[in-house]
Amino acid sequence: MHSSNVHVIDHPLVQHKLSLMRNKEASTNSFRRLLNELSMLMAYEVTRDVPMQEIDMETPLEKTRVKVIDGKKLVFVSILRAGTGILDGMLSVVPGARVGHIGLYRDPKTLTAVEYYFKMPQNMEERDIIVVDPMLATGNSAIAAVERLKELGPKSIKFVCLLTCPEGVANLQKAHPDVPIYTAAIDRELNDHGYILPGLGDAGDRMFGTK
Repeated sequence: MHSSNVHVIDHPLVQHKLSLMRNKEASTNSFRRLLNELSMLMAYEVTRDVPMQEIDMETPLEKTRVKVIDGKKLVFVSILRAGTGILDGMLSVVPGARVGHIGLYRDPKTLTAVEYYFKMPQNMEERDIIVVDPMLATGNSAIAAVERLKELGPKSIKFVCLLTCPEGVANLQKAHPDVPIYTAAIDRELNDHGYILPGLGDAGDRMFGTK
């Protein structure tokens, strides 16, 4: 089921931190800290192919040409509210990136995504988008978010989550085969309530200490 467009980041540090986050005894504080660390590590993989540019630089010894990434061309789009946790970690690695927010909630009866907030940087057609949301469960929110972002004609879109399941991957790939998925794990299945099993519960609730 892995197509070349699904990247499981199986680095030992990523896997270790994810395992600690799964523990139901993990406090809000440690869950948030782990999510932050995990996001930094994932940012390293997700940005592996971002374009670079050359600039002039003076070292202590001489003038030279060096390569830098153009952070301003990168936009992290957080799916509210749980996406915030991944966003913070990634911004600490790429502080120059722009940030967009998209608010979606899941209608409990139909499980479809309803948009309530949308705020993006200007000139999206020059930019590469990295969409972040801890869980890719049914895939409905991700599909709705990507659809909405495609209207802005960005250069590229990637989707980053901590956890997903075969159903979520299949649904997002079917709707948007051109959007690569980066995740730390593909869990066993989705239950009837749209939760990933074994999973780690509701990422938003665990991150913010809400019920």
